[in-house]
Formats: sequence, structure tokens, C-alpha cells
Amino acid sequence: MPEFDWKVLETLREPLEAGRITISRAAHQADFPAACQLVAAMNPCPCGWRGDPNGRCRCTPDVATRYLRKLSGPLLDRIDIQIELPALSPAELSGRSASIGETSATVARRVADARDRQLERQGKTNRELDGRAVDAVCQLDATGEALLREAGERFGWSARAYYRVLKVARTIADLAAADSPTATHLAEAIQYRRAFSTA
Repeated sequence: MPEFDWKVLETLREPLEAGRITISRAAHQADFPAACQLVAAMNPCPCGWRGDPNGRCRCTPDVATRYLRKLSGPLLDRIDIQIELPALSPAELSGRSASIGETSATVARRVADARDRQLERQGKTNRELDGRAVDAVCQLDATGEALLREAGERFGWSARAYYRVLKVARTIADLAAADSPTATHLAEAIQYRRAFSTA
């Protein structure tokens, strides 16, 4: 992602937030549907070796910081799931076939069931919920509320990030066929939005 021009990246903010793009030219304005699912990747620094235990990274801290700062806070706020994937060791790569998980068909069925659950409950997917609707369908118990408050303060979340975490927790609960999100679902959602530092 940071290989793209900063202005190009910033234009993603509107479609990620509103699901549409408005183009204004002279006295005319046009709205275009632009709901999308963004899947993006990036290296931790320009050379890609930052944090490597063998010390292969040659980027200075300033160079790595400048690279990460190409992704603004408002843009990152609009990305629901942010996960750091460490490099696998040769031993882990060679043992990859030993740990076969669920089949794609099984996962697809669970996702379709979760989506049906959302449409039946609220007439739209969790992604389309506004703040008030999120509060209505994501009622947490005292443990969940305390966990959410603590995470929000620790990671300095904006209101947008706060509600996006709740939507992800609601979706995790739907995938598990749970009536409401528990602290466990919320903890998983928080893990999917690990503190991403551009500082």
C-alpha cells in the first residue's frame, strides 16, 4: 500500500466510509456507487526486513517511519481488520500441509449463514449499520464494556475505530451463531485491530 502516492491512497477514504464517490466538476455533481472490499498488504519498511531476527534490515528508523506515515490515521481508521503477519520459518513452511483447516465450502456456508442472520435481524449487513444501530445490536455485558473501554483508551481509538471494532465483534458472534457478542468475541475483534503505529 505505501508504494502508492499519498493522494491516491487518501481518495480511498470516501468509498471505504460511504460506499460511493461524489465527483464535482464546475456546476455539475455526480454520485457513483463504490462499495468495495479492500484487501491490502504492505511491508514493515521499504526493504521488507524490519524486525527480522537475522538483522537483514538496512533501513534507518527515520526511513521506516516515513514509509509507514504514507498511510494516514483517517485512512487506517476505515480499515476494519489490520493484522501483522510475521515471516514463517523454514520449519513452519515445511509443516504447512500437516495442519489442514476447514475447507473453503465449510467456511463459505458459515459466512452465508452469518449474513442471513444479519439480514433477518436488521435488514442489512453489519457493515451498513450506523452508530445508533451498532449500539442496539452490540449490547455488551459489564466485562465486555470494560474491555472495550480499556482497549479504546490504550490504543487511542477514534469514535470511528470504536464502532468498527463493535461491528467486527458482532460479525464474529454471527459467525459463531451467538445471540449477542461476548467478551470473547470482542477480544478477538480487538486482536484483529492491533495498534498500528505510524509514529
